[in-house]
Amino acid sequence: MTGTSISPRNETFLQVVQSYCQLTKPRIIPLLLFTTTAAMWLAGEGRVDPINVLITLAGGTFAAASAQTLNCIYDKDIDYDMERTRKRPIPSGRVQPQHALLFAIVLAVLSFSLLAGFVNLLSALLALSGIFVYMLVYTHWLKRHSTQNIVIGGSAGAIPTLVGWAAVTGELSWTAWLLFAIVFFWTPPHFWALAMMIRDDYEQVNVPMLPVVKGVENTAVQVFAYTLFVVPLTFALIYPLGKSGWIYGGFAAVLGAVFITKAWELQQSPEEKAKARSLFKYSILYMMLLCTGMVIDSLPGTQQMIAFVTDAIAYL
Repeated sequence: MTGTSISPRNETFLQVVQSYCQLTKPRIIPLLLFTTTAAMWLAGEGRVDPINVLITLAGGTFAAASAQTLNCIYDKDIDYDMERTRKRPIPSGRVQPQHALLFAIVLAVLSFSLLAGFVNLLSALLALSGIFVYMLVYTHWLKRHSTQNIVIGGSAGAIPTLVGWAAVTGELSWTAWLLFAIVFFWTPPHFWALAMMIRDDYEQVNVPMLPVVKGVENTAVQVFAYTLFVVPLTFALIYPLGKSGWIYGGFAAVLGAVFITKAWELQQSPEEKAKARSLFKYSILYMMLLCTGMVIDSLPGTQQMIAFVTDAIAYL
């Protein structure tokens, strides 16, 4: 296959380490850990075991890194054909596919062993399922065959919320599935904004991303529609589930208003890549700050402050 016969060009141990780190696409992982952490704090109602958090985040990191490494192996042909990705470790010849596969397997085993041995079996199985969904459902089945690839395949990116919840409670509740749904429906506007920015790359390698097949106008409409759906969905944590309060509600309201505004602006000017870039970058900030709002709202100190203010108002 194209791009797989290049000889390795690593010269130092540091370069080797750097190449293997690049296989894991480390810029993607922190956002997954944010959603895991938010789920853990909500599940524990603001009280969590720090050791449990560290082990869960380590297990989640290894699982995500394994999935991204497998993705790099599978997509080595199109990575070589696109100038933007040609310098990645495998197409550039710095890491051989068989070595990357061994690396991915080790990461997956570490993830499962950590979570199963020190957290619980459910969280370990969920993390493992995230790898399989990302590889089999998204990368293998959908990415090169359907415009809805990121919609369905986005479930892999939502699984860390379930891992976090299960790590604390050992089970999955309606709140856990709501967190899953929030990330699931947030993914299309997040990823399609990126796809609108780099649609020429996807078109070059015949990957049927929505902007390539349906055009940027249609994509912008769907981005706006998903945004209009996911923003109200975030308030279900307040009602009917009652897991978060008005501090989280403030985060959700302000962040959601900006999200909808940016999606609307993109719909008005779908050809402007600057608008797509702005929405893409903001969508990352949106999810991180929304998760931050969940954590802050769940803290015992926050709840005590709210109770104090409420009592004071009632007394007046």
